[in-house]
Amino acid sequence: MPRTKKPTGPEAITQHINQLEPELAGTIQHLRQIILDTDPVIGEEIKWNSPSFYYTGDMKPFDPKEYKRDIVVMNLHRGNILLVFPTGVVISDRAGLLEGDYPDGRRMARFNDMEDVEKKTPALQQVIREWISKVDK
Repeated sequence: MPRTKKPTGPEAITQHINQLEPELAGTIQHLRQIILDTDPVIGEEIKWNSPSFYYTGDMKPFDPKEYKRDIVVMNLHRGNILLVFPTGVVISDRAGLLEGDYPDGRRMARFNDMEDVEKKTPALQQVIREWISKVDK
């Protein structure tokens, strides 16, 4: 029996989103597109069982446990969509989008629904651009 290839990258994320309830799937898909449209150096994959977005450009060598390539990971939590920035502490969030002050340096942005996503899109893209500007190239 031939082995089927497990989807990776964009295909895996599409498959993940298609398994969600339709309204939530639409919101997640919209957030996905906003993140990808922010800068062409952003790639996507499933990481930690969730859609994850990472920097695809060249970087100075680093310990993979530092998560310096990971920009943001989606997390569904109690009716909210959380965008977890594993190294969010490096971001100067002038818009006030990010929450949390965790010892490991992560910060989060919370979205309730499509209307909330639309309202926070400029701030989200500003945070992502700020993160990219801090990459140790």
